[in-house]
Amino acid sequence: MAKARSSSSKRSGSRRRDAEPTPTPKGAYELVIVESPAKAKTIEKYLGPGFVVKASIGHIRDLPSKSPKGEKQPVPGVDLDRDFAPTYEVDDDKSRTVSELRRLAKSAKEVWFATDLDREGEAIAWHLTQVLGVDPAQAKRVTFDAITKSEVQRAFQSPRAINMDRVDAQQARRIVDRIVGYQVSPILWKKVAGGLSAGRVQSVATRIVVEREQEIRAFTPSESWDLSACMTFQVEASASLHGEWSSFLARRDERGRPPLVRDRMSWLAEHTALACDLVEMGGKPLRIEAPNTSDADLAPDARAAAEAAGLIDLRIERSSDGAAKGRGQKLVRIEGRPDPAARYRVESIDVTRTRSKPYPPFITSTLQQAASGRLGMSTDRTMRIAQQLYEGIDLPGEGRVGLITYMRTDSTNLSREAIDMARRYLKDRHGDRYVPEKPRFYSSSNDAAQEAHEAIRPTDAFREPDRIAAALTDEQLKLYRLIWSCFVACQSTDAEWDSTAVRMRRSDRDTGAVFKANGRVLRFDGFYKISGLPKDDGDQVLPPFEKGAMLAPFDIEPRQRFQSPPPRYSEATLVKKLEEEGIGRPSTYASTINTIENREYVEQQDRRFYATALGEAVTEFLAAGFKNQFIEIGYTRGIERELDEVAQGKERWTDLLHRFHDELKPLLGTAAKAEHVKAVTEPSPYACPQCGRRLEYRLGRTGKFLSCSGYNEKVPDPAAAQSAAASAESGSAQAKSAGSAASKAKSAKKAASKAKPKPPKMVPACSFASPCNRRGEPLMAEQLDLLSPAGVPMVKRTGRFGDFLVEDKPRPVKPRGKKAAELPIEPPPFILNLDRKGGIKFPSPPPVVTDIPCPKCGDVMNLRDGKRGPWLGCRGFPKCRGREAFAKLPDDRRKALEIALEEHMRGQTKLSLTRRDGVTAVSEGTPLSALAMDGGVATLPAWTA
Repeated sequence: MAKARSSSSKRSGSRRRDAEPTPTPKGAYELVIVESPAKAKTIEKYLGPGFVVKASIGHIRDLPSKSPKGEKQPVPGVDLDRDFAPTYEVDDDKSRTVSELRRLAKSAKEVWFATDLDREGEAIAWHLTQVLGVDPAQAKRVTFDAITKSEVQRAFQSPRAINMDRVDAQQARRIVDRIVGYQVSPILWKKVAGGLSAGRVQSVATRIVVEREQEIRAFTPSESWDLSACMTFQVEASASLHGEWSSFLARRDERGRPPLVRDRMSWLAEHTALACDLVEMGGKPLRIEAPNTSDADLAPDARAAAEAAGLIDLRIERSSDGAAKGRGQKLVRIEGRPDPAARYRVESIDVTRTRSKPYPPFITSTLQQAASGRLGMSTDRTMRIAQQLYEGIDLPGEGRVGLITYMRTDSTNLSREAIDMARRYLKDRHGDRYVPEKPRFYSSSNDAAQEAHEAIRPTDAFREPDRIAAALTDEQLKLYRLIWSCFVACQSTDAEWDSTAVRMRRSDRDTGAVFKANGRVLRFDGFYKISGLPKDDGDQVLPPFEKGAMLAPFDIEPRQRFQSPPPRYSEATLVKKLEEEGIGRPSTYASTINTIENREYVEQQDRRFYATALGEAVTEFLAAGFKNQFIEIGYTRGIERELDEVAQGKERWTDLLHRFHDELKPLLGTAAKAEHVKAVTEPSPYACPQCGRRLEYRLGRTGKFLSCSGYNEKVPDPAAAQSAAASAESGSAQAKSAGSAASKAKSAKKAASKAKPKPPKMVPACSFASPCNRRGEPLMAEQLDLLSPAGVPMVKRTGRFGDFLVEDKPRPVKPRGKKAAELPIEPPPFILNLDRKGGIKFPSPPPVVTDIPCPKCGDVMNLRDGKRGPWLGCRGFPKCRGREAFAKLPDDRRKALEIALEEHMRGQTKLSLTRRDGVTAVSEGTPLSALAMDGGVATLPAWTA
């Protein structure tokens, strides 16, 4: 199936050879191979002394990153012309592990392969058989959902062969991803920027975020109005309650937040009051709204509704929001006070019994979503902690125990034993009322669920979180509690509520205003006994009253509302979207999100994903060049289905690869001929403040920015022209002052015949550039409370190599019609770099030039004073990095150089910087954050043709 090429790590000849292990008699033990040392430690305890359990520590072989010397392969390790035959190499850092496993296998009576139960684990087991010389058909393969004594022993009683269909599915996935990575990524390097990558799953995940960003950008809101009120049954106290309610709403917590919904509901319940909404006017449902295409003014209708509800002394305030779009720019506020004489009569009370059902047990995606929303954990962190709980934790009195079942699953299936265990726990701890008559069975909503794995659950329901809390870290306990409560609750009874709907009609005047209040009371907690009530529960508890009861409003609030754009994805909702679309698998969600963040295609702000300009550019390029291929959601979903069919033995993996590559191949050539993304510009509405030309939007490595269109116009470099003119004058003067007239003429003639005019150095006519925000508005450079030695304010800028500080002064621009040689030579701006900790780094003083030759290139060495004393480095740095050990110089030579260096440093002027007040000194290493000042949106002249 696959060629294997061993690769041993390079070892120094002087390294001490390891002591040869003592040979073990053949058949003295049975070898069990798992993936991780933690898992090995747990399993070894259950199997007893006749077994030796060792870890492969993940994959031991992979496709090589480069083609062998002398071979040219478009995709290293994959022979595209021979049925995609893969060539695997033992990883350099796994050669010792493989050697040890070979030695142990040679003396073992049996070799068992107990790697994880997913396709990746099956592939690892197959790779192990290949390096150990075991026939996959004869191999003893064991799998278990949970690492418990009963599960492990049961698995070892019924081993099976390696499932080659699942191995083929994993190989096909790996090769498809390798083809995309090695054949599409180089096109991105040439057409967008270096260091980028494309991937079958990562590119689609990026596209999902980018398309949501585009939806938000294109969104124009519609407008609507609603009207809410707070009413009390203590009608005479309505005036005083108005002031108390206003004071309560004005409160802020330590984070500046107003009272939460549940706090407001509690306040109303304490004051025998309720919250309600206006639902009817004059016998018709209240509907005050306008689409985003309408310019109708809704304020008059909203005012009429407020008056009918009982608001008096009305006033309308209008303002605008320049950052909003469409109707969202026109803000209207209607204010007034409740009419003290307004009264409402309860005209109907409707009470119904409702039920809430528990959620299904966790699968990988729902666990990641719940951990993100409730615990604030990233998807990657969630999986790391879950892995620890699965592989085993040392518990007092029990030893090492696996606490949860396998955490990479897309099935909500539960074994009969697990269901019975949960029901026994509920009956034992909480009684028969919390155990439903029939067990609950959950079917997966994901049609592409791979194998009949179990859902994620605790291995023992009686192992309560609080009982083992001392043995767990804080994160482990939180995640275990989440998994445990979800599993036990999913087998408990429904919660029961009394839901009440009340309608109230205005009775002091016939305005036709009808309000409705909703509330519910928990009558039986059911599964909430285990999971607890939702923290965001803001259900209103209504006070006791009867039909015909009177109420008075003490707060009436008309609210203008604008339709919200689609929300940006969080880690949890992006995982949910990937799962819904059938993109990727449980084992890939976390790594996919990490990849698109590390590539800077997306970024997180306030735990929400924003597409970067780079991510949008890459997506746009791939969508144009690879239409109907891997960048399409539907296509990638189809590949996942085909991989499932390979795993089920319904399709040959090589057929899938041929079909995929045949469709991709013609698109590679087309994409390679496309225009470079950075060459594509978009006109902006701004003019260059330096030369008046139009500014354009360009894409740089750090994102989109504004650039002068004069950047494309090339003119002779003023500094080079002046230098050439000065050299010509100097040469002419020297020629006139030396030699006879005949020799001068002869030399001039000879020089003229040989001289070839050099083309002038060309530079952009204008290099003005400005960063911009997501809306394309120009941003001022981040201002700093710092002056240069010349007294010029400094700003922060970002270049190819990161952030740096520079004087905030305009760059010289050659006026049109002016000769380059006529312009004055401007001194370069003062620049400061930052150290690794983000502090200011002062420029180093010039070195002492010595006569010591460089041992590498022969040039002279520079002597500098460093933190650890004087040191010698080649003058040709960075082209030559030659060094000389200062301490090894002869004593007299070293002392002479030390004296010269001391005199040299004494003659240097110490750099002195101050804040903008010109008085407060700024020392080297001062953090940039301590000097930062908000730059804000810059004002640039508008472009007029």
